[in-house]
Amino acid sequence: MKVGLYFGTFNPIHIGHLVIANHMVQYTDLDEVWMVVTPHSPLKKKKGLLEDFHRIHMVNLATADYDYIKPSDIEFNLPQPNYTVNTMAHLHERYPKHEFSLLMGQDNLDSLPKWKNYEILLERYAIYVYPRIFMDKQEDNPLLSHPNIHLVDNAPIMEISATFIRDSIKEGKNIMPLLDKEVWKYIDHNLFYKK
Repeated sequence: MKVGLYFGTFNPIHIGHLVIANHMVQYTDLDEVWMVVTPHSPLKKKKGLLEDFHRIHMVNLATADYDYIKPSDIEFNLPQPNYTVNTMAHLHERYPKHEFSLLMGQDNLDSLPKWKNYEILLERYAIYVYPRIFMDKQEDNPLLSHPNIHLVDNAPIMEISATFIRDSIKEGKNIMPLLDKEVWKYIDHNLFYKK
C-alpha cells in the first residue's frame, strides 16, 4: 500500500487540508493519506497549540467520511521535539509492507534543507509537492530536479491557514464554511480560540 503522510499541527484541521489530502489520493498513485498530527514541530513555537487529544479528535471528526484519509497519532509516543526522519524510521519498522511518501507545500520544499537529515528523506522517500499561490515558479530551487520530488501541478491551490481561522474566531467572525461541520461544532462547544 502506498501511503502519503501529511504532517501538521492541525490547529485546527480545515477544509484546505482535506481538499489537498483528497486530491493526492484521487490524482496520484497514493492509496491513502495519513494526517499525522504533530505534537510539537521543532520549527514552531508550542504556545497557542491546543492539547494533542483535542487536535487528534478534530482530525478524527474531519476524516470520518473518507475511507482513504486516516488520522495518525504516531508521533505522540515518540520523543519530543520529534523530527520527520525519526518518524519515518519508526513507521518503516512498524509497517514494513507499506510504502511511505511525504506530502508538502511548495513553501516547505524551500525549507527542506533545514530539516534534520533531509538528505535521507530525499533519498529514501517520494515527496509530493502541491502548489502555493504566493510561490511563483521555483526554477531556482535545485531540489525540483531531484528524482524523488513530484510536483502535483493540477492540485487545487488552497490559501486557507489555521492561523487565519484562529484569528477570525477570536475576532468573532463566522468561518463555518472553512471547517468540517463536526469540527466547527467541537471548536464552538469548547470555546476554542476565543481568547
